[in-house]
Amino acid sequence: MAQYGAALYRKFQVYQVFGANTNVGKTIFSTLFSRAASRNQGERSWYLKPVSTGPLDDADVRHIGRYAPGVQTQNFYQFENPVSPHLAAQVEVPNESLLEKTASQIHTNAQNGPGFMIVETAGGPHSPGPSGTSQADLYRPLRLPILLIADSHLGGISTSISAYESLKIRGYDIDGIALFKEDVYQNADYLQQYFHESKVPLLSVEQPPPAIKPSSADQAAMSTYYSSVSESPSVTSFMSTLTDRHLQRIDRIENMAASAYSRMWWPFAQHRELSPQSLNTIDSAYGDYFQTYQKPKARKQDGTESLLRPTVDGSASWWTQGLGHGNPDLMLSAAHAAGRYGHVMFASGVHEPAMELADRLISTVNNPRLNRVFFSDNGSTAMEVGLKMALKAACERYGFSPSKDQVDILGFKNSYHGDTIGSMDMSEPSVYNEKVPWYRGKGFWFDCPSVKMRQGKWVIEKPEEQRAGLGKPSTFGSLQDIYSAERDSSADAEFYKTYITSTLERLTQKEKRKFGALVLEPVILGAGGMVLADPLFQRVLVNVIRSSSHLFSASVDSKASSASVTTDPFDWAGLPIVADEVFTGLYRLGHPNACELLHFQPDISAHAKLLTGGLLPLSITAASESVYNAFLSDSKVDALLHGHSYTAHAVGCAVANTSLQQLADIDASGKWDAFKSDWSGSTSILGQLKTAFSDIAKSKPTLLKPDGTPQIELQVWSQWSQKFVEDLSNHTQRVESVWALGSVLAISLKDGSGKGGYTSNVAHGLREALYEGVDGWNIHSRVLGNVLYLMTSQVAQEQDVRRWEKRVRTALGV
Repeated sequence: MAQYGAALYRKFQVYQVFGANTNVGKTIFSTLFSRAASRNQGERSWYLKPVSTGPLDDADVRHIGRYAPGVQTQNFYQFENPVSPHLAAQVEVPNESLLEKTASQIHTNAQNGPGFMIVETAGGPHSPGPSGTSQADLYRPLRLPILLIADSHLGGISTSISAYESLKIRGYDIDGIALFKEDVYQNADYLQQYFHESKVPLLSVEQPPPAIKPSSADQAAMSTYYSSVSESPSVTSFMSTLTDRHLQRIDRIENMAASAYSRMWWPFAQHRELSPQSLNTIDSAYGDYFQTYQKPKARKQDGTESLLRPTVDGSASWWTQGLGHGNPDLMLSAAHAAGRYGHVMFASGVHEPAMELADRLISTVNNPRLNRVFFSDNGSTAMEVGLKMALKAACERYGFSPSKDQVDILGFKNSYHGDTIGSMDMSEPSVYNEKVPWYRGKGFWFDCPSVKMRQGKWVIEKPEEQRAGLGKPSTFGSLQDIYSAERDSSADAEFYKTYITSTLERLTQKEKRKFGALVLEPVILGAGGMVLADPLFQRVLVNVIRSSSHLFSASVDSKASSASVTTDPFDWAGLPIVADEVFTGLYRLGHPNACELLHFQPDISAHAKLLTGGLLPLSITAASESVYNAFLSDSKVDALLHGHSYTAHAVGCAVANTSLQQLADIDASGKWDAFKSDWSGSTSILGQLKTAFSDIAKSKPTLLKPDGTPQIELQVWSQWSQKFVEDLSNHTQRVESVWALGSVLAISLKDGSGKGGYTSNVAHGLREALYEGVDGWNIHSRVLGNVLYLMTSQVAQEQDVRRWEKRVRTALGV
C-alpha cells in the first residue's frame, strides 16, 4: 500500500460521509453541512464525490452546485448506470489511483487556507468501490473522521447500528451522526438514546419537501428548505460540536508526548536520552505505515500542511507486523472470537480456535518431529517453556539431578531469547543482562561465523579463534550458494566438525560440564546485532550433537548411557535441539520455518510475532512426542507446571488461524514471484530449475528424508533487491557490510571510534535522516549499535519497497 497521509489540518476540517444504506440522504446532509460551514463559519467549502453513478443530470455534484452555490464541487469518476459502482465501471479503477486522487485533492484544497470539506461515499459502508473493494476498507488508509447518515426508514435502526459498528471496528472515528425526523418509526429518538453513552453527537432534521412539478417549483422549495435548515440552531450547534471535536483531537495529539514523558517507562531506553521531542506520537496505522504527528519544525506553520504524515513501519512494529496494520480479516476474527468467547480459561479444557491453531501450526512448520503444542503469551515465555521442556527431557534420559547438578545449555554468542530470567540465562553476558542481579548465564556459547556482503561479494567471516584453521574468509557468488547443501562436503564443513567436536569433548570430558539442550536462533541472531549466521556452521553443530550422545552421557552410569540410544528417527538424540523461531519463523524469511533453510528440524521450536500477524500477543512452543513423554508420571510434580491466566486465549488463537492462513495463501499465490525472480535470475535455465524446485518444496507435504530434513533445496530470496544490497555494500565510505534475506535488511556501518556492538552510536545519524524524511513521508527504523535494520511486511508491494530503497540510498548518499 503506497503512502497516504491522514488529513488533519489545524484550520481545515475534512470529513467523510458514509450512509447506513442507500437512499438515506447523504447528499442532502452534505449540502446542509457545506452551506452551514460557509455561512456560519465563514469558511470556504469543498465537496468531493470520488465515484458517482447515475445520469449526469442527477449527479450529486450538480445537486450541491445548485443548492450550495458557494461550494466547490469535484468528482473523479462518473458512471452512467445508477447501480453499484463496481458494476457501473466500464474499466477497473484501481484502489491506489482512487486513494491517491482523493488524498491529493484534500491536500490541494487545504492549501487555500481555512476551510471545510466533505468527501461523500456511494451507498453504504460495504457498498463496493469500482475495484470491488468494500468502501469501508477502500478508504481506510485515509482514516478521515466520519459523519454517518443514519437510516430513518423501517429497519433503519438495525442498519444504522450495523454501519456504525462496521466503521468503528475498522478504526474510524465517528464524529457525528445525522438523520431525518419522522413520526412513524421514531428512529431518531431511539438512536439518540443508543449513542448517548458513546458521546457521539446526533443531529436530526426535518425531511425535505416531497418532489413537485414543475422543476422550477421543486427547486424553489428545496432552496427554501436548505436555507431554513442550514441556519437552524440544531445544525449550528452540530457544526460547532464538530469544530470542538476537531480542535480537541489536535490538542490531544500535540500534547500526548509531553504527558507520556511524565508518566511512562519505555523498554530498551535510557530515559536521560529521551525527551518529549524525541517521542514518536502515532495517531493510527494502516498497511505498512503509521500516521505520526509531524512536529512543528518539520512542517509549515501557516496551517496548510497536515499535522500527520505517513511513516513507514520500518521495524515491522518490533518484528510482529506481517499482514498490514488494520487488516480487516484479522480484525473480524478477533471480534468474532471476542463475541463468542471473550476469554475462557484453558486449564484442562479446549476450545475450537485453540484446537484449530494447534493443527494449523504443526501443519505450517511441517516438521514431523513436532507433535505437541504448548500455548503462552510472548516469545520470551515460549523460549523459557522450551528450555524447561529440553532440560527435563535431558535430565530424565541422562539421570541428572535437577536440584543438585548444574545443567547448562549450548548456544551462540550474540544470542538473545528474551527478558524473562530463564530466557536471559540462555544467552551469554551482554548489555541486556549484565546489570540484572539474578542473571547467571548458564551455558557455553559458540562464536558463529557470519554471512555478509562486502564490496559486492558474499563472504563468510570467521571468528578469530577459527581463522587459523581456515585462512582467509570464504567468498561466494551468491547467497544461494551459501545455503547450498553441497557445502556439506567442503573444507569448511570438515573444519567445523573437527572444531565443534573437540570443543564438546573439552567441555564434557575435561571440564566435566553437563548440558541439557542446544538453544539457537536459526539463520539470524536478531537482537544481538542482526547477525546472519553461516548456515553450514549451525547445521554441522546440530549434526555433531545428534551423533554425540556418548559425550553428554559420559559422566553417568551405563544404564543412562544405553537409554540415550533410540531407533525412532524423530526422537531427540544427543541433546534436544531448541529453535527460537520467534523472529525468523513463519515466513519472515520467505518460508514457513527458518530451519528449513538449514536442512535440519528441531525437537522443540518457539513461535510468536508473525503468529498473529502483529495484532495480539500469543506464542506457541511446539515439541516432539519424546520430549513430551519425559513429563509423564503418576506424580503431578513431574508435569510441566507452567502457564498464565490467558493461556490459549480464544481471541489470539482465532487471529493466529487467520494470520497463518493468509501467509500460506500469499506463499501459494505467486505474490512474491517478482521478489524471487530478482534473486533467482529465473531467466536462465538454472534459475528456472531453482524456481521449479522451490515451488515443489513449498507444496505440502514437503519431500523429506527419513530424519525429517527436506530433500529439495529451498530458494533463498529477499524483498529487498539484489542491486540495492550490492550498491550499499560498495559504499565503503560509510558501510562496513550489508545483507538481506526474506523481509529483513541489515546495514552495518563503520564506526571510526573503534566502538562496535550495541553501545555504538554510529547508526543513529542514519536513523535520524530516515525519520526526518522529505516529500511528506518518512521511515521509522531501529538500530542495534552500529547496525540499522529495516523490515518489510509480508504484504509489502514491490513498488513500495523500491521507494523505501531509494530513500535509504538518499540518506546514505549512495
